[in-house]
Amino acid sequence: MSGEITVLTNRTDQISDGTLEKYAAEFRKVYPGVKVKFEGLTDYEGETKIRMNTENYGDVLLIPNSLSLEQYPTFFAPLGKAGELSAKFDYTDHATVDGKVYGLANIGVANGFVYNKAVWAKAGITDWPATPEEFVADLETIKARTGAVPYYTNYKDGWPLTNWTNAIGSPECDPGAYDALAKTGKPWTEGSDLYTIDKLLYTIVDKKLAEPDPTTTNWEDSKARIGTGKVASMWLGSWAISQMRAAAEAAGEDPDDIGFMPFPAQKGGKFCSVLRPDYQYAVNVHSDKKAAARAWIDWYITKSGQAAAEGSISSVKGAPLPDTLKAFSDNDVTTIPQHQKNRAEVNEIDKASEIGITAQDYRQKLVDIARGAADGDMDSYFDELNGKWSEAQQTLGG
Repeated sequence: MSGEITVLTNRTDQISDGTLEKYAAEFRKVYPGVKVKFEGLTDYEGETKIRMNTENYGDVLLIPNSLSLEQYPTFFAPLGKAGELSAKFDYTDHATVDGKVYGLANIGVANGFVYNKAVWAKAGITDWPATPEEFVADLETIKARTGAVPYYTNYKDGWPLTNWTNAIGSPECDPGAYDALAKTGKPWTEGSDLYTIDKLLYTIVDKKLAEPDPTTTNWEDSKARIGTGKVASMWLGSWAISQMRAAAEAAGEDPDDIGFMPFPAQKGGKFCSVLRPDYQYAVNVHSDKKAAARAWIDWYITKSGQAAAEGSISSVKGAPLPDTLKAFSDNDVTTIPQHQKNRAEVNEIDKASEIGITAQDYRQKLVDIARGAADGDMDSYFDELNGKWSEAQQTLGG
């Protein structure tokens, strides 16, 4: 096994600080003939989408969120049989087509709000809000009593807004909530998860509890902002906790100020958080170094120690929960999967509706409406989304 492989990554920070090069050096001790080169993409989703119109999209890449499941065999080489790989790794069902797995997640992710505990405590808030209304009220208190921006959308980078879709399942504590979209005519109807989730985001912006001008947000800058208490909260995956703690420490603040709380809803008196894979690693179907590319994926997931180093949930079956989620364990938060049985059908409806529930555009428009930069209001927009979804479903015979 020899030659150079190119790995596309969204971790531009780990290229800058030399972390990925250290992993590559360790990999070369096992595979001395293989050199790993990294390409960091700041707008990973947008840039990868363009590159995938050609055959030049690296040897190893993270599967873009905008790609539908049925497209995986067109772009990626199979990594093995589902029965075999699912015995070793979690989340393989998210990338399985016709019994073959096309992507392996390095880490699993719990979903929740990364927040600055010191800011919330300064506002006099010690308990996690148990309803969306309580969450909004807490943000209003933070705005009144501290100098922090209560919530940061990361609107400009866009991709952080897609993470709100990963809350589907949390409000009703239902692992089948995402699958149910295949048979739901109007997902943005009061009482449904998407309604609850998007209403919360809309309300935060509408009540001016987010940054004044979301078009100027900056992802890398946001880490320092929450780390130093200039921002109070952001909806993200648990992978972000260690990055925010590192930013706090780098700024001379206490990294323990960074906490993680579940979506503000309870079922049976308990909070629920959806566990899902972070980006999944795949091999370019056009790569002429498939064996080396696959070797890197296997080594990085099982041997590099990256998941433990960043306080993430390893996708290797049986790995323990990291210390970063101790608060979830201590508060008896229920973690649930997001079932994938109907994912292809949901994706098909979503594509036909041109909404893009895993893309950023529709939520950017939601934010624009909420801040008065686009016409309409929440109800009219939800009606529009319901109409598009229902029409697509009927057209496809759902």
